[in-house]
Amino acid sequence: MMNDTRQPIDISAVELPPELAALTERLAENAHEVWAQQRLKEGWSHGSERDDRTKKHPCLIPYAALPESEKDYDRRAALGTLKAILALGYRISKTPVETRAMPPGPFADAPRAAETPR
Repeated sequence: MMNDTRQPIDISAVELPPELAALTERLAENAHEVWAQQRLKEGWSHGSERDDRTKKHPCLIPYAALPESEKDYDRRAALGTLKAILALGYRISKTPVETRAMPPGPFADAPRAAETPR
């Protein structure tokens, strides 16, 4: 049996500044969009249950429509990435430059999570 040699970046002492909370949600949404876009390119489509043989997946829906458990998966990954960036000594800041819209993702017509009324 091989020894486990994984050594993830220690983020245990990193506290995310409050101004990055919205960024965490946006990155989680983006991670879902990137994943969904790749799946769709590979011929996958929405289905009520995951079926690798027929390439069906229940999460091929807009991020805003995902169950909270699926959103939490993406949020944890985004949060871990942001904390790792900070743990490595980088700073994250938003520049006051007007940003251009990114190319539309696979669910471009769907409202973003931050825009969806609760």
